[in-house]
Amino acid sequence: MRLRTLAIELSKLEGLTAQKLEFEQYQTGGDLAARWLSDILAFDDISDDCRVADLGSGNGILGIGAVLLGAKSALLVEIDEESCSVCRRNIASLGLEEQVEVVQLEIGRDDLEIGDSDIIISNPPWGRQTRASDRPFMEEIISTGVKAHLMHSAEATHVEKFFIGSGWGTEKYGIADFALPSAYDHHTRERGRTKAVFWRMTPP
Repeated sequence: MRLRTLAIELSKLEGLTAQKLEFEQYQTGGDLAARWLSDILAFDDISDDCRVADLGSGNGILGIGAVLLGAKSALLVEIDEESCSVCRRNIASLGLEEQVEVVQLEIGRDDLEIGDSDIIISNPPWGRQTRASDRPFMEEIISTGVKAHLMHSAEATHVEKFFIGSGWGTEKYGIADFALPSAYDHHTRERGRTKAVFWRMTPP
């Protein structure tokens, strides 16, 4: 699927109508999601036999997009009940019920079975509201032991240190503008926008 076609399809997905501050729900737009997924595809990290886990899936855009690019299946993991409902509606709208599963749980507290996944993709909380709220996501990646692609704030300095400290390889391969909901505007110098970076993490 071409990048532009993917961006159009992902932009049609239902979004989150009320992004919750306590969950730091940063909605990934269709154009940005398509660009990021195309970069992941360029690493050959998405293939027709791979199983993707999307941690903190929001409306499911990344996991769904990976399947549209050819992934065998995707597991969408999300804490918020409303977001899970949006995920299921988006999955149904594309007829992907046999390939995409939604699980509602809290990463770092509830048991999560993703050991058979081949790759993790995640845009986790960035810790702007609750310090270290991204840590359970990074710890889950470490414990699973499979390669991962992570989107995080360009201002974050701890991400690379965390993974290198666990013996993982890290590669920062992209940077992009990221739109923030109005509730988060007071965190940015340029109102409503910030910079996000893309990381590829590989286990020892």
